[in-house]
Amino acid sequence: MLMKKINGHGHLLPYPKDIPQFMQDQKHFWVSEDGKFMCQGDWTRPITDESFFLNEKLAWMDKHEIAHEVVLTLSQLYCNGLNEQTCYDIIRFQNDFNAKVQAEHSDRFTTGFVVQPAYIDQSLKEIERCVAQHQLKLLCLSTHFLNQDGEWVSVADDSVAPIFELADQYQLAIEIHPYDADKLVNMKNTFWRHHLVWMMAQTADTYMMYVFNGLAQKYPNIRTCFAHGAMLAQANHARVIQGLEGRPDLFPGAHHPNEVLGHKNIYFDTLVHDPYTLQLMINRHGSNQILCGIDDPYPLGEMETVPGWYPGKLLDEAVDKEIISQKQRSDIWCDNVLRWIGG
Repeated sequence: MLMKKINGHGHLLPYPKDIPQFMQDQKHFWVSEDGKFMCQGDWTRPITDESFFLNEKLAWMDKHEIAHEVVLTLSQLYCNGLNEQTCYDIIRFQNDFNAKVQAEHSDRFTTGFVVQPAYIDQSLKEIERCVAQHQLKLLCLSTHFLNQDGEWVSVADDSVAPIFELADQYQLAIEIHPYDADKLVNMKNTFWRHHLVWMMAQTADTYMMYVFNGLAQKYPNIRTCFAHGAMLAQANHARVIQGLEGRPDLFPGAHHPNEVLGHKNIYFDTLVHDPYTLQLMINRHGSNQILCGIDDPYPLGEMETVPGWYPGKLLDEAVDKEIISQKQRSDIWCDNVLRWIGG
């Protein structure tokens, strides 16, 4: 029997002609006319695979026998630091783009939508719109956002409670994903350190805040997945506990991190790059809380554009090393993803 493959972490770019002109004119985000680069301000990044775009993505999925993909929102469109109207315009474009992809290819894609927590009222209205008008069921949140006082805040902060309350009402799936590390950390991006270290630290920070603030307990109807396995959070678990127990005066009202180990509504994707990190995740949380995340088509994902890699390689290695069984691999590829996005 063939194993059904559902990729729980993918990304999709609009074709250059589909991006509103104002976004390029104001240097917020655009794709070069030849489709070779994505651009933002003075920053450019090469588009390393054709499957960043819809038709090419479908062909790539067919090639690798991926039946369905969860398409997250673009990190570049989290809109941190933008004024409220610009944020509104960009986020509506992103969400309408994703909604159209899902509506026209519902058998192949489940797509996410994004809000900017710096503007709570706007965020709540956008959640209502995306659920009612587009039937979207996956809310994508950045690990951190820039509030109206110019402070970087974890999305698990108490100030974001209205968003989680509404998500809980609608029983949404949530994806928490890092970005903007270069703005949080005043260091040159030597050796791509913002992506390799500091974005992972962002996720570890917000996972810690999510746990200490008891969001899994407060909002029992949401199912939250942390991108890239929250891999630094896995290694940092015992240190966080020692901090809590060694200086309890610094943690008023905090929940103990062990309360959520294996919690049915907390998930992690598999984009952790080696089977032993995956083994640590499973030891902490159980294989039922792990879902397949390729992070395609980025070169940090399981992409054949990177020597020796292909979608699903990590899980195949984990089976070969007897870290997981074939049944667990099948569940990680399919049933666990469905449980996250569908409840």
